[in-house]
Parts: sequence; C-alpha cells; structure tokens
Amino acid sequence: MSTKHYTEEVKLRDFILKGREWFHYLLSKWYVIVLAGLLGMSLGFLYMKTKQVLFKATTTFVLESGENNGGGIGQMAGLAALAGVDLGMSGGGIFQGDNLFELYKSRKMIESTLLLPSASDSSILLIDRYLALTDTRTIWKNDKPELLQIDFSKKVSKELLRARDSILQKVVQDINKNNLLVAKLDKKSAIIKVDVSSTDEVFSKEFNEALVAQVNDFYIKTKTKKSLDNIAILQHKTDSVRGVMNGNIAASAVAIDATPNLNPTRQAQRLVPTQRSQFSAETNKAILSQLVQNLEMSKMALLKEAPLIQVVDNPIYPLQKEHFSKLIGGIVGGIILFFIAVITLVFIKLFKDLFQEVK
Repeated sequence: MSTKHYTEEVKLRDFILKGREWFHYLLSKWYVIVLAGLLGMSLGFLYMKTKQVLFKATTTFVLESGENNGGGIGQMAGLAALAGVDLGMSGGGIFQGDNLFELYKSRKMIESTLLLPSASDSSILLIDRYLALTDTRTIWKNDKPELLQIDFSKKVSKELLRARDSILQKVVQDINKNNLLVAKLDKKSAIIKVDVSSTDEVFSKEFNEALVAQVNDFYIKTKTKKSLDNIAILQHKTDSVRGVMNGNIAASAVAIDATPNLNPTRQAQRLVPTQRSQFSAETNKAILSQLVQNLEMSKMALLKEAPLIQVVDNPIYPLQKEHFSKLIGGIVGGIILFFIAVITLVFIKLFKDLFQEVK
C-alpha cells in the first residue's frame, strides 16, 4: 500500500470517528434539543394565534399604452413645426413596465389617496381609518397628546405642520411595507394586480379602489399632457387666424359699401382697400387651412397616444380573508429553535475542546 493511500485512509477514518463523536455528543444532549423544539413549537403557535385576520382587496386591470409614432401623422410633424407647434409624437416609454409599479408605491400617490374622504363615510378621511385600525391615536394620547390636535382635512398651524408631514411619511412607509403589493398577475401575463391587505375590511376595499383610480388618472393625464398642450396652442392659433380672416372679409365689404356711386375716374378709392382686404383674407385662408389640418392631425395623434386602462376585477364584499395557520407556525417555530439549539451545543463543545487544548 502506498503512503498516499494510507494517508487518505487515515484521514477518512479520523473523519468518521470525529463524526461519531459529534453524533454521540448531540445524542447525549437530546433533552436540550427536544425541549428547544417544543418551546419553538409553542412560541410559533402562540405567535400565529395572536395574528389578526387580514382582509385582502384585489384589483386587476389591463394596461395598453398608446402608440406614439403613426406613419401618416409623422409626415405632418414638419408642417406643424411651421406653426411653431410640436405634435408630441416622441413620447417614449414613460411609466412603462416596472415604472408603473413604482408609481403606485410613490409617496405622492399614496399620500394623496390617504387624504381622500372615505367612500362610506365622507366625514372622515382614509388616513383616519388607517390610524383607527393601527390604534395610533391611543398611542398619541399616552405619549404625545399634542398630536391629537392634527386634523388632516384642514390646514394646521406651522408648529404642527412638521409633525403632520412626518405622520403622513410614516404611514406611507408602513403601507408600502405591510399593506400594499403591486405586481403582474404572472410573469407571462399583461394583467396588473394591486393588493391591499389590512385588518379593516372597509379600509382595504376603499383604499384599493381610491389608489387605483388616483394612479390611473394621473397616468393618463401625464401620458396625454404634451399632446393636449399642443392641441390648445394650435386651437388658439387657428381661432386667431380665423378671426383676422373674417375681419378682412368684413373690411372689404365695408369699403365697397362706403363708396356706392364712386366716380369712374376715382376707382382707386374703392379698389385699393378692397383688394388689400381680399389679398389678406386669401393669405389667412391658406394659413387657416394648414392650421386646421395640423389641428386635426394632432387630435388623431392624441387618440392614438391615449392609453387604455380596463379594469378586469375589482374588490367586492366580503373580501378574501388571509388566515395564519397555527400548525405551520408551530412547525416553523420548532424547526428554528431546533437548529438554534444544535448550533449552540456545537459552539459550546468547540469552545470546551479549544479550552482543554490550551490547558
């Protein structure tokens, strides 16, 4: 037998012996491990028992982004530029993909939703419902009674403004962390799902519906804002040119009426102002024709650019309940404390062996 093979056999035998030693050591401490497992099961069971039932409101919808680059419309962009107007066809991918999910989680959207009145009781805001379900006002009463003066439906004094904004910021963070979930229904689906879970069934439903309406309205307005601004500019230019043209036509008629029996040798008094007004009217007519064409093309671009949001399912009562399994909680708690006990015993033995070697 070669030295190499002999060394490998010695190492393997030492490893097996060491493994047996560790096994017997842990087996000798079976009562500690069993007690730790039972304690973990008890704690896991009690923890799940204290967890309240959550009501989950779910809205699903399909989003179809508008097109930004029509072929025929693109050919009119140069003509619109002559009038100093951009048809707004370079929109790009605003709020596409994950950006839309981040919009739902943004402070602006959640905060503005919280400050909306409750659909079932317009005398209170959605944030009042949230503070009630988290029992926040009771905590304020004991710790910071001055915060009870804050009314989120009214303007507050400068002294309380910072505290009000701080409360809103904290609520937004808590909702993002514990109550709100925005994702696709599945990886291959184009359906977007918005879940709101809380211990208050009314808050879950109303906040879900208000948030979806708030975000989708903001999304549509933002996507079409540039085109709407361009249409407003074109409409103003069109109305201005039409007004000037109508004034020229009227001026020509007035010039003719003002000289009904003009001496043939004095025709210039009628022809010059009349022809000047007619020439100006014809010029404005050509400009007006081009502006009207650009205006209609801009309106077509807006129709193509406007996104379509179609709700598939919205939350209805009774909402889906999320129960916490006490059995699963006990099993998970037992496994966790089981491994903690084993790791602790291993470290204790390693420390003892190291201490003996040092001696």
